[in-house]
Amino acid sequence: MPHSDSDGPRRDSQRAKVYDGEQLVRGVFDRADEFGHRTVDVYGSQLTLPVERRFASVESVQSYVDKVLALNWVRAQGERAAVPVRVRARSGSAAAHYEPANAVLAVPLHTGSTAWALRELVVLHELAHHLADPAEAAHGPEFCTRYVELVDGVIGVEAGLLIRTTFAGCGVRFG
Repeated sequence: MPHSDSDGPRRDSQRAKVYDGEQLVRGVFDRADEFGHRTVDVYGSQLTLPVERRFASVESVQSYVDKVLALNWVRAQGERAAVPVRVRARSGSAAAHYEPANAVLAVPLHTGSTAWALRELVVLHELAHHLADPAEAAHGPEFCTRYVELVDGVIGVEAGLLIRTTFAGCGVRFG
C-alpha cells in the first residue's frame, strides 16, 4: 500500500547506513584529536578538520542546544526550531536519543570510562530529529540533508563535506 502523510512516519530504511557513516566520521575526528593532525584526504581533496566540541555536563549540552536553536538560519527552518529542547541525562544506556513527544534530548553521561555522546556530532544528530516533520522516516533523506546542514553550519564546511561524502559512500540518500 502506498505511503500517505496520514500513515505516520515512514520506514527507517537508512538507519544502519547512517549509523555506519557516523561511526566512520567520529573515528576521523577522534584520530585527528588523538594525533593532533587535522588534515585529512577526502575523495582526493585535502580538508583541515575543525575542532569538534565536547561537553562536560548536561548543562553544557543544554546551553549549546539553546544557542544552536537560536541561530537565525536554524530558526528559519520551520516552527519546530522555536520549540525548546530539554536535555537530560540518560543512565544505563550506550546511546543518545531524542524524545519527540516532550522535545527531550537524552544523553548518556558515561559508558565505561568515556562520555562518547557528549560530543557535537551526536548532539547535532539529535537536533536534526527535533527539527523533523513527524511524518519523515527517522533517518530518511530529509533527516540526512538537515543533519549535514547543521554540521556544515555549526561545526564547519569541512565537517559538512566529510559527513556528506562519507554518507554518500555508505549509500545514504539525501532529499
